[in-house]
Amino acid sequence: MVNNTDIVHGGLGSETQFGSLSTPLYLTSTFILDAVGKDKGYDYSRTGNPTRTELQNHLATLEGGVACSVHGTGISSICTVLHHFKAGDHILVTQDCYGGTHRLIDQNLTQFGLEADFIDFTDIETVRAAIKDNTKALWVETPTNPLLKLIDLEAIGKISKEFDLTYIVDNTFLSPIGQKPFEFGVDLIVHSTTKYINGHCDCTGGAVISRTEEWGERIDWLTNCMGTAQSPFDAWQVLRGSKTVGVRFRAQQQAALEIATWLEAHDKVKRVFFPGLESHPDYALAQQQQKGPGAMIAFEVNGDGDDARAVVENTVLIKLAESLGGVTSLIEVPALQSHASMTPEARIAAGIENTLVRLSVGLEEVDDLISDLDKALSKVKTPELSTSGV
Repeated sequence: MVNNTDIVHGGLGSETQFGSLSTPLYLTSTFILDAVGKDKGYDYSRTGNPTRTELQNHLATLEGGVACSVHGTGISSICTVLHHFKAGDHILVTQDCYGGTHRLIDQNLTQFGLEADFIDFTDIETVRAAIKDNTKALWVETPTNPLLKLIDLEAIGKISKEFDLTYIVDNTFLSPIGQKPFEFGVDLIVHSTTKYINGHCDCTGGAVISRTEEWGERIDWLTNCMGTAQSPFDAWQVLRGSKTVGVRFRAQQQAALEIATWLEAHDKVKRVFFPGLESHPDYALAQQQQKGPGAMIAFEVNGDGDDARAVVENTVLIKLAESLGGVTSLIEVPALQSHASMTPEARIAAGIENTLVRLSVGLEEVDDLISDLDKALSKVKTPELSTSGV
């Protein structure tokens, strides 16, 4: 388990010229050469930048990988990885994944010959049955977005090894504090660093951490080739935010457990999705492979889509906005916002209902957040569901 000392110091300290405690920000597009082909480690900031290198070393240390490449957004990290595959290759993807991931693959990359199936990774036999002769990779999100299903990383790791498949895990929802995918044989870990790692909703970013030097070199090559590298300033912001991810994330998930427990008992809430509740079907798995339940909650209101909108439009402290993982609590309706880019058919297949609300728990006082939610839930006008069976 990564500790606070690693979070503050891990992989850092390359600046030795003047002893700057804070990583210097190198706002330069190019670097002066000593001679043709002779540089001081950097020649052009698309290819490499000292500020970005510090962040990459830091994130590789936190995840236990050997290399890291950082990008302008989470989706640019995903795009960079997917460009490793070629026309005719087939990949299997988590069914209720982030809407932007689904759109990129289903509506864009398939036009260039990439084949993909979105499947329920919680069913191991479904995964096995979906593997084809041209299958090259397994793309896993766990917990899933937005339904917070858990995927057995160890079981999927055995399948990836058996069929010699590239194993990729999006670890955005739990961060390196909540889950360590490399422990289960994963090849590549993807993050939207916009979320928990940065934690302040003041920049966008993405990262790909590699288990081997070979993968690290490949992702670096793709990053340089495609020009997806993160700007030095954004890399500096992510690095600054990352040093508090441990204290932030642990406090957020503790608050989330209290809120989820309260929501589960509320008469205007039909169902709560949160791995920290014993009612969650994957509760036991959460205890095995996670370092806590996380700080994301999803719940269905007793009503229809209008009732879900009424809830998210009537919170005050909790802001109606997409994204997650910041110090400010955020709320949204996935079917209309973060997952609106999926086709209606894909959302139905994934189980994303119009009544589903997604909540990212921030660092406000728990009692204040519960009070805010209680007032918003009072706007649900649809009669409560009958439990009589009539």
